[in-house]
Amino acid sequence: MEKKRVVITGVGAISPLGLDAETMWNNAINGVSGVGPLTRVDVSKFPMKVAAEVKDFDPTVYMDRKEARKMDRFTQFAVGASIMALKDASLEITDDIAPRVGVWIGSGIGGMETYQEQFRIFEQKGYRRVSPFFVPMMIPDMAAGQVSIVTGAKGINSCSVTACASGTNSIGDAFKVIQRGDADVMITGGAEAPITDMAVAGFSTAKAISTNEDPKTASRPFDANRDGFVMGEGAGIVILESLESALQRGANIYAEIVGYGATGDAYHVTAPAPEGEGGVRAMSQAIADAGLKPHEIDYMNAHGTSTPYNDKYETMALKTVFGDHASKLAVSSTKSMTGHLLGAAGAVEAILTVKTIQQGIIAPTINYETPDPECDLDYVPNEARKQEVKAAMSNSLGFGGHNATLVFKKYE
Repeated sequence: MEKKRVVITGVGAISPLGLDAETMWNNAINGVSGVGPLTRVDVSKFPMKVAAEVKDFDPTVYMDRKEARKMDRFTQFAVGASIMALKDASLEITDDIAPRVGVWIGSGIGGMETYQEQFRIFEQKGYRRVSPFFVPMMIPDMAAGQVSIVTGAKGINSCSVTACASGTNSIGDAFKVIQRGDADVMITGGAEAPITDMAVAGFSTAKAISTNEDPKTASRPFDANRDGFVMGEGAGIVILESLESALQRGANIYAEIVGYGATGDAYHVTAPAPEGEGGVRAMSQAIADAGLKPHEIDYMNAHGTSTPYNDKYETMALKTVFGDHASKLAVSSTKSMTGHLLGAAGAVEAILTVKTIQQGIIAPTINYETPDPECDLDYVPNEARKQEVKAAMSNSLGFGGHNATLVFKKYE
């Protein structure tokens, strides 16, 4: 069976770098940091003092207040980003096409804020005071569910929950749905709103989080002085479409999605496998799926979390996959600016990767000051770079040993 070609025709984002994809992109190429003082929880309780929060988000821009109250923050983000992405794609979901439009939106944790609030109500006032919307607000698939309700998309409706790989797995899984002919359009990406007491507590005791108190320099992927990731929140949504559908309606095409690889480490719940072995297989699989050779990849948007293990092992994995080409490959971690959006990270990074191909500008890894001898690739330090990018990749690696890689290329 012939595989269908799949293109990106719309993007939408709500992130620490801006309340739409264009603002996010402009801030990323200008090296602006979205990290600031932690305000969403009582900072005195935790060793974590900074976060990449979404500022000035108003859900009523996208829905009425009554509907907003029935959605956790992560779902509000997903709905807002999806509405923007559909608008960007100039796509109206009519009754005719609705059954062929699917939704696949991932989340790592889902409605953490709702869970916490409702548990406190239960503890203080008993079960009768718990919201009847508690379960539907909390479950991670509700971003996909609500987006389908709001937009009228009636095709496959799913959600990948693979920790920090959720957004990337969701886009990859959605890509395969169109490629095999089960839908013409997919609204896909990831959403996360984890900045809550319990998530901050859990990541703090796991020693995964940066305790650097300076917002400007806390997220420093590949730098010798990195000390953990900076928690972020938001959503990224892309509109994937079969090439036929896009051409038929004269859609603007950002880039083509051509490869997807997904593997498991079978190693440890939180630590990556030695030398990034699982990531090696995911990247190799994605490149093979794309029908490309490693030396044809011009840019890699790295998982690059700013944790000691990830950055070292991801660097080793890139060297294994790319061999001699690794030193010529431009690699950057946009998490240096966005922080780590957990289940939404891969989706926001997919948008930045696609914009890189479209615009011929590579966003930098900011806060790169002290080289680490174990991380010695070209991380596009501190300044954006003008460079033609014909093919690019994005990596996401999650707790549980989930590895996912996407390959995009210039549409021709």
